[in-house]
Amino acid sequence: MQWDDIRHFLALAQQGSLSGAARQLRVEHSTIARRVRSLEDALAVRLFERLPHGWQLTPEGETLVRHAQALEHEALTFTRVALGVGALQGTVRLAAPPALVSHRLVSGLAPLRQAWPGIDLDILSDTREANLARHEADLALRLSRPTAPGLAVRALGEVDFGLYATPEVAAMSADTWQFLGYDDDLREAPQQQWLEKIAKGRRFALRCNDLVALYQATRAGLGVAVLPHFLAVEDPALIVLADPPCPVSRTLWLVMHPDVRRSPRVRAVADALIELFPAGQPIR
Repeated sequence: MQWDDIRHFLALAQQGSLSGAARQLRVEHSTIARRVRSLEDALAVRLFERLPHGWQLTPEGETLVRHAQALEHEALTFTRVALGVGALQGTVRLAAPPALVSHRLVSGLAPLRQAWPGIDLDILSDTREANLARHEADLALRLSRPTAPGLAVRALGEVDFGLYATPEVAAMSADTWQFLGYDDDLREAPQQQWLEKIAKGRRFALRCNDLVALYQATRAGLGVAVLPHFLAVEDPALIVLADPPCPVSRTLWLVMHPDVRRSPRVRAVADALIELFPAGQPIR
């Protein structure tokens, strides 16, 4: 038996489908199937029933999945603690919202890297929150305070928002404005809730889960959007509308698992992020 086989078995048991397990582990569908078959061959036990609607655990698989979860917990703990004995070298994985990565983070961290030339950054730019307990990332920047227990959090700067449009769109009668906003996946975001309220039934010409796409659509004159100031305030193609002013301000949180706080390289990147985003100050 190999631990990788058990890891793929557990992901498939949790997700119930090859596609779900492949997304979780970021591998191909065929890799999941091959690893599970390898484990079944090693154990001489059938772990899943291959059904048209998914993979269902057999009674033998149900028995073993609890032990696989215990093994995964120990393996993840080992990985996190191992970071604590490392030097100021190696890879640090940072998860952050895509717009923040492309328009603020990459350029801001570049000069700070001179202090730690032995560290390689692996930036996970995704709207989905990385699971730090599963070591999907060492550090995360989030616009919502984590609710999962056991995570170390620190408030960084404030992300303020405004209502933006091109000068041509802004000059139109407000009654004729069309809006650009998030889709259903992000409809609960505070800035989107505010935008829905002030739209008052007016048309949303475009919805998207990509903030940078909404920014580009605003620049193209497709409508009015609520955007973070760090993304749009210095863009000469856009103006911020004074009426109505956007009251939304969201705190940027630095999040890490306590086990990795002892890692010199993780601590170095965390300190750089704290320097880049001074606590309580607007992020521009």
